[in-house]
Amino acid sequence: MASKLGDKLRSCRKSPNINLTLDEVARRAGVSKSYLWELENRESLSPSAEKLQAIATVLQQDPSFFLDDSVDTPQETHKDKEFFRSYSQLDTEAKAKLRQILEVLKKT
Repeated sequence: MASKLGDKLRSCRKSPNINLTLDEVARRAGVSKSYLWELENRESLSPSAEKLQAIATVLQQDPSFFLDDSVDTPQETHKDKEFFRSYSQLDTEAKAKLRQILEVLKKT
C-alpha cells in the first residue's frame, strides 16, 4: 500500500507539466529506479533529506510539500519556496533579468 508521500510523488511525476517516468526521475535525482518505486509504493520508507531534496527538485516542488500530510496538492507557499530555491541557483545576470520582469509585471 502506498503512503501519502508515495501518492504525492507519483502524482507530481505524472502531472502534465512534469510527465516523467520512474527511470527519468531516478536518473535526474541520482537515486535508483527501485528506490523511487519503493518510495511510491511502500508504506514504511522515508527518504533522507538529501534524497528528498533531489527528487523534489526534479519534480519542481518544495520538499516541505511531500512532508505535509495535511495537503494533497501543492499550496502557494510550497510553490513560492520552490520558486525562490530555483531563483537562488541562477547566475547574477539571470537574476537581474528576472527582477526586471517582475518590475514590469508589478506595473500591470
